[in-house]
Amino acid sequence: MGRSQETFGKKEREKKRQKKKEEKARRKEERKANPEDKGDNITYMDVYGNFHDTPPEQAEKVKAKDISLNMERVEAAPDDDGQRKGTVTHFNHSKGYGFIKDKKSGQSIFVHVNALEEEVIEGNLVSFETMKGPKGPNAVKVKVIR
Repeated sequence: MGRSQETFGKKEREKKRQKKKEEKARRKEERKANPEDKGDNITYMDVYGNFHDTPPEQAEKVKAKDISLNMERVEAAPDDDGQRKGTVTHFNHSKGYGFIKDKKSGQSIFVHVNALEEEVIEGNLVSFETMKGPKGPNAVKVKVIR
């Protein structure tokens, strides 16, 4: 007959497995014997979003009704005549597009050469209207202010 295929390494692994199983059963029995000793399963979060086991020293009271989970839309107030003013910050004549910085909002608005009513260069003060484009607002009816 052949020798058993059980090697020393296999025996050791099986011993460790049995020991872990017995230890787990012992801990389970201890928990059953002392049901009031549950432990503290509370986790606290500080103002920076880090988790801790201890409560923060200075807890701020927050009322549930003060918490807002949605963002309210803030729409820009339309100008009286619909005209906006701004400065041409960049314009590439060979590619046919550029950007205008709005005076009021400071927003950078895309402008295409087809939307120009007259020739512009960088630094010109212009008046324009905006139109919604696929990637944001586009300037249309762009005129140089003299």
